[in-house]
Amino acid sequence: MSVPLIEFDRATVTHGDRLALDGITLSIGVGEHVAILGPNGSGKSTLIKTITREKYPRYREGSPPVRILGREDWNIFDLLPLLGVVSNDFLNRCHWDITGRELILSGFFSSVGLWPHHVVTPAMEEAAAAIMARLDIAHLAGRSIHEMSSGEARRCVIGRALVHNPKAVLLDEPSTSLDLAAAGELRDSMRRLARTGTGIILVTHHLPDIIPEIERVILLRQGRLFADGPKESVLTAERLSALFGAAVKVERHDGYYHARRFATQSRDE
Repeated sequence: MSVPLIEFDRATVTHGDRLALDGITLSIGVGEHVAILGPNGSGKSTLIKTITREKYPRYREGSPPVRILGREDWNIFDLLPLLGVVSNDFLNRCHWDITGRELILSGFFSSVGLWPHHVVTPAMEEAAAAIMARLDIAHLAGRSIHEMSSGEARRCVIGRALVHNPKAVLLDEPSTSLDLAAAGELRDSMRRLARTGTGIILVTHHLPDIIPEIERVILLRQGRLFADGPKESVLTAERLSALFGAAVKVERHDGYYHARRFATQSRDE
């Protein structure tokens, strides 16, 4: 049996006096496409920060609560060849005139932008060009991020996460604040990436972000595992109504799921 990429075993993480994750057990395999869905405050951000070592689970005797490829101890630099992390926060730290090419190349140095002491090799240039072609963003190579749409800039950030050829990419709320067209382009890039064999781990509260290639969905609620399984059995009206605390109707079109809230009628109607 192959070693899982990510493994949580009864992991508990506190935030002040509150349980942000409460005894979470889950396993994600190498190359698997998974969505982690939940409302605000469900523990999604804490789950990501536990993987990236920004937060730590409670210690206990015996088996470790979190492993990455079977390893109990790792740091963010060990993680780079295994898991590319795509966060919207990264763009907020970028200088406005960084180009798409420079943004992607910065991934080789784990830096925010390129600096004079960074030596970009021909092999790095070749890899960056291949990534831009793979994500259909070659036209953004010489464009600064302030000239890009939000969706274009986020696709470049995905490219940056690919420079070390990771086994999977972790996308944290990738479509937040994007308009319909930009969100659609971003999902197209996610689909291209999934078809290459790179694992997709999507963390979101937007149902349409779950691209057709994602077959497994994990639901989190109040820091606990609420459901885990094939998306057809997890993304039901009953489960999503309970998850979000509102009666919803679930529809599926062209492999995408959509949920809309039932309109409530007053008693006088």
